[in-house]
Amino acid sequence: MAKKVRIPTPLRKLTNNEELVEVNAATIGEAITELQSRYPGIAERLVDEKGEVRRFVNVYVNEEDIRFLTGSQTPLKDGDEISIIPAIAGG
Repeated sequence: MAKKVRIPTPLRKLTNNEELVEVNAATIGEAITELQSRYPGIAERLVDEKGEVRRFVNVYVNEEDIRFLTGSQTPLKDGDEISIIPAIAGG
């Protein structure tokens, strides 16, 4: 069973408007690499030059923020749901 990644609206232009994408990765970092291989350009919007998730991008695994887990090394298991949520600023 694959893991599901919820793609936020601003990134759907890169995924052919797909809201839910399945990956077979073992970690968040591998999931981003797999997304990049299928949807070129998506990784640069999610990770910095060191491969770490950008600070204005929130990533959750089953509603848990990966910043409080092990970041991009957070392990994934079958059936997990990954949510990518860009930070929203305003004032």
